[in-house]
Amino acid sequence: MSFLEVILPLPLPGTFTYRYSPVLFPNPQIGARVIVQFGKRKIYTGIIHHVHDTVPDQYHPKEILDMVDQTPVVTAEQLSFFEWVSDYYMCSLGEVVNAAVPAGLKISSESYLSINPDIDVEELELTEKERIIINHLQSGDVTMNDMGKLLDIKSPYAHVKKLKEKNAIQVFEKVKDKYTPKQETWIRLTGHYAQEDQLNLLAAQLETKKKQLDVLLTYLKMVPILDDPSSNDEGISKKHLTNTGISISSLKTLTKNGVFEEWKKTVSRLDTLADTSQITVNLSTQQQQARDEIFQAFESKSTVLLHGVTGSGKTEIYISIIQDILESGGQVLYLLPEIALTTQIIKRLTRVFGKTFGVFHSKYSDNERVEVWQKVLQGEYNFVVGVRSAVFLPFNDLSLIIVDEEHEPSFKQYEPAPRYHARDAAIYLAAKYHAKVLLGTATPALETYKNALEGKYGLVSLESRFSNVDLPEVTFADLIKERKQRKIKGNFSSVLLGALKDILERNKQAILFQNRRGYAPYLTCDNCGYIPKCPHCDVSLTFHSYQNLLICHYCGYKSEVLSECVQCQSTEIKTMSYGTERIEEELELLLPTARIRRMDLDSTRSKYSYQKIIDEFEAGDIDILVGTQMVSKGLDFGNVELVGVFDADRMIHFPDFRSHERAYQLIHQVSGRAGRRDVRGQVVIQTNDPMQPLLAYLRRQDYIGFYRSEILEREQFRYPPFYRIIQITFKDPDKQVVGDAARYYGGILRKQLGDHRVMGPVEPMVSKIRNQYLFEITVKFEKQGINLRALKEFLLNSRNMLQSQRLYKSVRVYFDVDPV
Repeated sequence: MSFLEVILPLPLPGTFTYRYSPVLFPNPQIGARVIVQFGKRKIYTGIIHHVHDTVPDQYHPKEILDMVDQTPVVTAEQLSFFEWVSDYYMCSLGEVVNAAVPAGLKISSESYLSINPDIDVEELELTEKERIIINHLQSGDVTMNDMGKLLDIKSPYAHVKKLKEKNAIQVFEKVKDKYTPKQETWIRLTGHYAQEDQLNLLAAQLETKKKQLDVLLTYLKMVPILDDPSSNDEGISKKHLTNTGISISSLKTLTKNGVFEEWKKTVSRLDTLADTSQITVNLSTQQQQARDEIFQAFESKSTVLLHGVTGSGKTEIYISIIQDILESGGQVLYLLPEIALTTQIIKRLTRVFGKTFGVFHSKYSDNERVEVWQKVLQGEYNFVVGVRSAVFLPFNDLSLIIVDEEHEPSFKQYEPAPRYHARDAAIYLAAKYHAKVLLGTATPALETYKNALEGKYGLVSLESRFSNVDLPEVTFADLIKERKQRKIKGNFSSVLLGALKDILERNKQAILFQNRRGYAPYLTCDNCGYIPKCPHCDVSLTFHSYQNLLICHYCGYKSEVLSECVQCQSTEIKTMSYGTERIEEELELLLPTARIRRMDLDSTRSKYSYQKIIDEFEAGDIDILVGTQMVSKGLDFGNVELVGVFDADRMIHFPDFRSHERAYQLIHQVSGRAGRRDVRGQVVIQTNDPMQPLLAYLRRQDYIGFYRSEILEREQFRYPPFYRIIQITFKDPDKQVVGDAARYYGGILRKQLGDHRVMGPVEPMVSKIRNQYLFEITVKFEKQGINLRALKEFLLNSRNMLQSQRLYKSVRVYFDVDPV
């Protein structure tokens, strides 16, 4: 008997040992899937980490239930990468596998209920709900989830438990394969009628049966078997044939009479990209020079930063470089921060590459993601465009990774673990394949720009827009001054409203940016000051006008809008501040003829909603697009001449050491959407303090000046990129317990690391989420002179020491390395 070390998709350290029979399962492959039992009942899909003959000393391993694959679904390079992610970001290997491998590849078990055949249930005393369960089970086994639906209750477990105690039912697990290939019905002429002479006879017979003849002629138009007899073997999708408007009943009759035959064909779920004629990208002199400098930098650097102003044509340079890599036989990964951005980029890439590339993001279903994974693994896709999770795909000859808008916080995973940064992970991944990394942005992260200036990365600059179009003119609307002069209407300054009216008169478009969705951040009672809060989280509920609900943006809790105050019964309830919904509503009143759309999380929940809004805006069917940070990221619209920015002061003064950097990047990026063709664009920033220094850098579009100012403060106050940060979060339903645990852990750290490196514990701004109380400790330490691996090991061991205490066993502790 031999043994396998198996990675299970669980937040538990290490791998798990299982037995297997070489007779039943000869030659198991590292990276292949196995089905194993874990614990008493649960069944999971594991990934083989390695094979060995060492018998465990302290326990008798279970035998695997099945081996799913004869060949690996995870490559050796991926496993090595997963181990690095686990080690660097301080999480378990199982958590990395759970995040990396599409859910459709994970066979799991589901709980089923059945009647105990040895018991006469008629003799048992049963409640009404228990009787309903028994009645349904008499027709066959039912899943636990379905039982909840049958009883019309959220959780059936209490009733199931009672029936188990009465020995009336049995609970067991069934293995369920999550991925099922998509099948379609296809149709073709039977062999007898695929001959020209038989077709002529058939057509003559059907002359009096017009609808049946129409079916035959339509098929022959779509499948030209007279010119190419072999085309009948391939046939046609029945769905495509019936979509032409033929008589479905006539088709059924012809099939029944043996003229046509049907069969099931496995087809791809992936969206079919338009098979357009491929075009050649012509670079300007400046773009060609930047491209040449990138390749020159790649000779000595594995990572290069392309720092180009907004609208300078970075995407065309990417495309030209991708073409070179693909022609040489390499693979390319093009990472984007947002699904919204992939929508427009994909259209541009399709015009160049046709159907030859894959797309990977979270709006795809589990089955669609499995198909992309398999096509990359089998070498059918050598070019993939995706969001951060695409770094986990099974490449075999990766030559280039492009990280567009590399500064974006969206590249950082927050919940659940692994809390990785796709940009940093991509740089490590590229090193494993001896590939190159191209980082592109108009507003580099301070860490990235510092690395470029110090020579760790290559640096290539594009300092002017494509066709030398001027950068937009930035003006400020002084809200304090306008309030005194009573010029403000709703949340619109006279400056912004006047600019909007002007662009509408000239049939141009505008983008309005407010980095807060919903109608209003919160409601309040004007009489006593009461603010409705989420019962599960330490936050106020956000008012959503279009749903007429109060919603928690942390846990999703929903509540009816108050008609009167729950504390003083006053009906004086008013909204405070504003979000994208309110701006949209005010615009409809102020500019009733304007065509307005909103693009935020609430308006783009369906799979194709981004595409629909972007297509409408590109086609000129929308005059004003109101959005959150989705509208700030790399979108390219030729007719946009105005950008308005709301609530800039809140972004600038947010209590976080990165707030100035984040505000500069967001406002600069959204400003770059204006005037990208022939006419200079205009940006209006609404602020209470037009004289603050950061706004002066924005007016001049002066990233270098901003960087020099900000980097001095970072060094003075010991923040990245000069220091490293690891944030440690503690969670528990009991506030006293979690607070004590955090203080106990903090004491351990201070003894070893000193007070100057350990901050906290403190309650975060949102100190309760989903009924879990939170405390945080921040460890801040020098980049030089500290053994990072030893420090992480100490932090993990200290967590284990904490959780070995009986009082703190329930406290969950997790680490965020390099938080953003």
